[in-house]
Amino acid sequence: MEDKEQMVLDAMIKAGKPVRPGEVAKMVGLESKEVSKIIKSLRKKGKVHSPKRCYYAPVED
Repeated sequence: MEDKEQMVLDAMIKAGKPVRPGEVAKMVGLESKEVSKIIKSLRKKGKVHSPKRCYYAPVED
């Protein structure tokens, strides 16, 4: 996994609740658009899911 992907995933785990890409962007210090692309990539890999529209959370192992 890429460093930025791990960083975004860690931030989502730390949040402990479903978060929006903009919130994650503030937490990790990246652009919101970049975080959205990373989340999209993580979704394809099955690491993240969307419990409700525009909110994302890590998939439980």
